[in-house]
Amino acid sequence: MKRPARWHIPRFAWDYLVGGIGLDENVRRNTEDLQKIQFMPRYLSAAPEPDIRTTLFGETLSAPFGVAPVGLGGLMVPGCEIEIAKAARAGNIVHVLSTHATTSLETIKPHAGPNGWFQLYPPNDPEMEADMIGRAKRAGYQVLVVTVDIPGPTRRDHDIRNGLSVPPDFGVRTVTDAALRPTWLLRLARHGVPHFENIEPYAPKDLSLAEFGEFLGRIFSGHITAERFKRIRDQWHGKIVVKGVLDPDEAAAYLALGADGIVVSNHGGRQLDAAPSAIAMLPKVRERVGREALVMVDGGVRSGLDIARMIALGADYILLGRPFIFASAAIGTAGPSHLIDVLKAELRGTMMQMGCGTLADLPGFLHAQNR
Repeated sequence: MKRPARWHIPRFAWDYLVGGIGLDENVRRNTEDLQKIQFMPRYLSAAPEPDIRTTLFGETLSAPFGVAPVGLGGLMVPGCEIEIAKAARAGNIVHVLSTHATTSLETIKPHAGPNGWFQLYPPNDPEMEADMIGRAKRAGYQVLVVTVDIPGPTRRDHDIRNGLSVPPDFGVRTVTDAALRPTWLLRLARHGVPHFENIEPYAPKDLSLAEFGEFLGRIFSGHITAERFKRIRDQWHGKIVVKGVLDPDEAAAYLALGADGIVVSNHGGRQLDAAPSAIAMLPKVRERVGREALVMVDGGVRSGLDIARMIALGADYILLGRPFIFASAAIGTAGPSHLIDVLKAELRGTMMQMGCGTLADLPGFLHAQNR
């Protein structure tokens, strides 16, 4: 789906979607490290038809994967955020909406249903933080995903070159890029120019695009210290999952502070090019926090086989971001549901090939070199 998607997304949005930071080594590392994980198939098996259902926070889900939070979805594929949320609900998987989505958390929740979660980029303004948490409560979200791996603005060369902004700055280069993607223009005409609907209510009025960018960099900065996390924990009475953790001791520390789960993640390779891959740290985090802790993961997953690899190395649940944008761009409205069906079929097929009947049995099929 990635190949045809490129022809439906303007370059300024495509580079943002597929790129990381620096030389993109971390983006490649996520995928390459995952492909090194091998299984040992066993064909003298009486395993039943594979059961890929799982349970999170008391909810039975049809598969062990869901939608990761993706910022600027409506810029990359106008209108896709609601389509993805609807597909997640129909497919009975988790959907996590980003603070930096271009559709408001209030609009998305009815489409995402009971398994719709909200990802919070904690602002350093306590009043804004409290209001965003209050909005999530009133909208009916039960799970808050607190992202901790954005302590300050990043410098991504491709975004600087392309003049990336939301709403788009329709200069000569941007207009030229968009003109080469008529499907994108048609969707833009249908759904309107994207805006940061979750954030704009808090910004000073009449800011230029440059000034709004400076506002974002200023308000979403600072480390999520123990004190900041405790403040969020005190305000939120539902479940909290901390996203963006790689260090095993830090994962244990957040759980001790009251987190209900962890997402092992390097932010899709977009924050620190020298960071380890998520799959490299996943077994270490699992060993540190124990079998009973909820450990989720994202980064580099592109198939049902990759989902099996993540589960075998210790993940309870896997989140995918970029693939849902690829599917939306390549196929249109039916894309997200098609992707969910493909991933489910690939996961079942992988387990059938190995003679594995349940998700819990997957670690036993790892090749000896990966144990």
